[in-house]
Amino acid sequence: MYVWSGSDMAETYEDTIRQLKEIVEKIEDGNTSLEESIRLYEQGAALVKRCETLLNNAELKITILSRDAERPS
Repeated sequence: MYVWSGSDMAETYEDTIRQLKEIVEKIEDGNTSLEESIRLYEQGAALVKRCETLLNNAELKITILSRDAERPS
């Protein structure tokens, strides 16, 4: 079973953002064919969904931690 850790999420999120930036640069460089641009766009869309999932998971984790911190000991 995989255990979530904040550092794993951050690295994955950062890596995904880096990949997205590379895709944008390739699409905008003017040397990429239409077919390749469409393929890259599809990859980028999947990466955006991955980022959204990672951010939603982080938000949930923070919410849970906040609730736990507010409970009296």
